[in-house]
Amino acid sequence: MKINLLSSFAAGMFVTTTICGAIYLSGNNDGAKTTTKSSGTTSTVKVQPSDDEMKKQLEAKGFVVQTKAENDKQVQDAKASEQTKAVPASTDAAKTETRVVINVADGMTSIDVGRILVSANIVKNAFDFSKDIEAKGLENKLRPGVFVVDSKMTYDQVVAAIFK
Repeated sequence: MKINLLSSFAAGMFVTTTICGAIYLSGNNDGAKTTTKSSGTTSTVKVQPSDDEMKKQLEAKGFVVQTKAENDKQVQDAKASEQTKAVPASTDAAKTETRVVINVADGMTSIDVGRILVSANIVKNAFDFSKDIEAKGLENKLRPGVFVVDSKMTYDQVVAAIFK
């Protein structure tokens, strides 16, 4: 009995699908033709707002509207003011002297000394400092002690003060 019920359902679905397909494929497209006819009598023209109208609408919503030339001028002015501000700051930094006392203990390496110098802004990179010491053959010249270096010393003077 279950088989008859399932077969009946499948047959019903098949017949329904066949009828819908036949109507779809053989049906007249009268609806599409009438739509075409009605769209022919009614025409919609999309009007693009002018530049001034668009600018006013955007400004009303809180946007800042600039031309490319205005934007480029602002960028150049900002860069120029940044450069003028950077020059006095660097001269003030050059006037400030940083003195660092380095206490080298047994077992410290050139990279340890480099880390101390990086934290004091004497050198930029501890690894590069260590590689330079190795390239100069000074890695075995590091002895325990207290060394004083300052920011006015050259790189070679700092190396000479620590690695004797």
